[in-house]
Amino acid sequence: IVLWVLASFPKDSNGDIQIENSYVGYVGHAIEPIIAPMGFDWRIGIGLITSFAARETFVATMNITYDLDEEEEEGLKDRIRRDYTPLISISVMVFYVYAAQCMSTFAIVKRETNTWKWPAFMIIYMTLLAYIGSTLVFQVGSWMGYS
Repeated sequence: IVLWVLASFPKDSNGDIQIENSYVGYVGHAIEPIIAPMGFDWRIGIGLITSFAARETFVATMNITYDLDEEEEEGLKDRIRRDYTPLISISVMVFYVYAAQCMSTFAIVKRETNTWKWPAFMIIYMTLLAYIGSTLVFQVGSWMGYS
């Protein structure tokens, strides 16, 4: 619901929703220079942020960003196939293999260790590992001509 609200406002002068110019679109564009070395655009960036709550939300987020932005009959699978190369898809998968992006996991680690030190370590270490791994996959793949 929060994502939908942030993706729905502000509306343009005609009252239309343009997700690229919404609040969530601004956030996606702001982080795009950071995630670009992994081959990610602002839409994937929004998905990365929302998937911090649970990884499953990535697909739902991608669906929301496309459904609000385009008036096509094309399905999510076809849109992703059109907009992203297999190399970008592999880069996303590598990111999620290494990233610790689940709030409930951090809450359990905090409860079990009785400190925020280990969850913070997990967030930093695993996000850096995911970023480096994903960037290497995309950059090496691009260098080899798989972009």
